[in-house]
Formats: sequence, structure tokens, C-alpha cells
Amino acid sequence: MNKDKRTEISEIGEFGLIDRIHQGVKIKHASTVKGIGDDAAVIGEGKRLMVVTTDMLLEGVHFDLAYTPLKHLGFKAVAVNISDIAAMNAVPRQITVSVALSNRFPVEAVDELYEGINLAADHYQVDLVGGDTTASRSGLIISVTAVGEVEKEKISFRSGAKINDIICATGDLGAALMGLQVLEREKQVFLSNPEMQPDLEKYTYITGRQLRPDARMDIVHELRDLEIVPTSMMDISDGLASELFHISKASGVGVMIYEDKLPIDKQTYDTAVEFDLDPITCVLNGGEDYELLFTIRQEDFKKLEKHPDIHFIGHVTKAEEGLFLVTKSGTAVPLQAQGWKHF
Repeated sequence: MNKDKRTEISEIGEFGLIDRIHQGVKIKHASTVKGIGDDAAVIGEGKRLMVVTTDMLLEGVHFDLAYTPLKHLGFKAVAVNISDIAAMNAVPRQITVSVALSNRFPVEAVDELYEGINLAADHYQVDLVGGDTTASRSGLIISVTAVGEVEKEKISFRSGAKINDIICATGDLGAALMGLQVLEREKQVFLSNPEMQPDLEKYTYITGRQLRPDARMDIVHELRDLEIVPTSMMDISDGLASELFHISKASGVGVMIYEDKLPIDKQTYDTAVEFDLDPITCVLNGGEDYELLFTIRQEDFKKLEKHPDIHFIGHVTKAEEGLFLVTKSGTAVPLQAQGWKHF
């Protein structure tokens, strides 16, 4: 390490850090189909490929146990990894789970955490095949690795988007962000006055999206049934705008999306207004929705045209045309990524 120079990680951000790490990596095996740079690594040499992904959740950074039930946390820890497998158009098969625990957690708390993990394993039809346990001096840490498989001709990378492809997003966006805003507000109310009980009844949907997201494996299976292979795909974990920039960079293309096509739930919209936030900004930059963002060929549109949970939000353009959002008034404004920042 150069002692004369100190660069703060915040100066380059998470993705700058990943790019920097990537520069020093040398692939040694032909079986490494895809390493750093997508939602999951891809390994194999035959007709079937293995996809591998891992995520780490840290107390105080990714979750707050003041309002996060351990059972929900266990489910979420698995779901966020399954979402990465789904983003490769693959099917999950196995998971490993490693946890670091401080001495404030009794055995009963660990049981509750693993109840959620096992519920997720049943929900996604995956086997929990191992992991590690150790002590922690800084609260709870959970690391999950998920393994899936996919036929070589059906895998979807970030890098396959082509000009005139249709940009699709599943579900609705911004809900997890607004759920977090509500939970944080109610926590502060409680801390200032422990006599006050949380008022969450009218926010059930958005708080649920934050506390217990569900990876969209249902969409992956439906696409397979319809014989559609997305030309590119990602999950929306850091915000729609951020993920569009990733696809743009990996595929060497531009994008045009339309404000009136962006999917937002009424509860998300109303809560954003209540918090004096722009709902569309929440849709573009809210993280942790774990919906799927993907592109399809024009000829596949008819197969999905009437799907109730897939929204056609724009199209792929030439790289030199940039990334733009067309507002409801018809004005094209440059897209900006202001999603979750890890550093």
C-alpha cells in the first residue's frame, strides 16, 4: 500500500471499488464463463452451467433489529441471493448460510432466524447444504451463498441488450424505500416516547416489501414456459436508474424510459407524498425492491403483452444517444442514478 496516498472508498463508491478489484483478477480456468461483473458468477463447460452468488447482511448497515423480526430477516437473507440467481434466468438449487453472532443472542433467537431461512428454502425449493458459525463483536452478520443452474442457451447476462429491444420491469418499484422511511420514522417516535406504539396499519404493503421481499422466480418460470430468453437481465436491488446504467455500460447501449410507464403502487405513491418526496424519484432510485429488470426482442412482445405484472417501460437506443427519461409532458431529461450507496 502506498503510504503517501490515501483514497477514501467513498470517493470511488462500491462499483468503482469492484472495478478496481476486477482489474487485478486473472481468470485461469476455461470453466469460468463469467466472473466479476454480473449478478452472479457462471461456471461450467457443458450444456448446463452453474451460477453462484453471495451476499452479506450486516446489522446496523443493512438491517435494524429494532423493527426487523429475525424470522423475516432470515427469509430476506435467502431471498436477496435467490433474486441474483433469477437475474441470470437460472433456477436455484442450493444455499449455504454463515452467521456471526454476538453474545446478546440466545439460542432461541438463532432458532427464529433459521425458521425464516428454512421457510425461504421451502418457498424457493432450495437445499440448505452448509455454512459457518462464528462469534461477532459487532452484532449480527449473515452471509448467504446461492447456487443455481441454467441451460447454456437460456442464460441472460447484463451485456446482451440490443438496439430496439423493449425494456421491461416486474411488479412495482419504490415500495421498499418508502417502507424503510416509515419504519425509521416510527422508530424515532418510539425512542422519543416509549409510550407511543408504532402506527403501521395503513403501511402494511410497503413495510412488508422492505422487511420480507420476495425474489421473482415466478417470472423466470413463466418466461421459460413462454420460451422467452431475455436479451439482458438484472435484479433491481440498488434502484431502477442504477441498474439501467449497469445494463447500458455492459451492453454498450443507451436507454429511453417513460415516466408514465413506470410502475408504482398507490400506497407507495401516497406515502412518498406524505413524506414530501417525489414519487417518481422513489421509483427510479429506491433500492431493495428485488424486482426484475430485463430486455426482450420486439418479436417477443406479443407473448407478454397482456401479462399483469410485467411493465414495458422503454426501449434500448444507440450508446451515443445516452440514457433519458421522457416525462409526462414529453420532455427528455438525462437519467441520473442516485440509488443506494454502500460507502
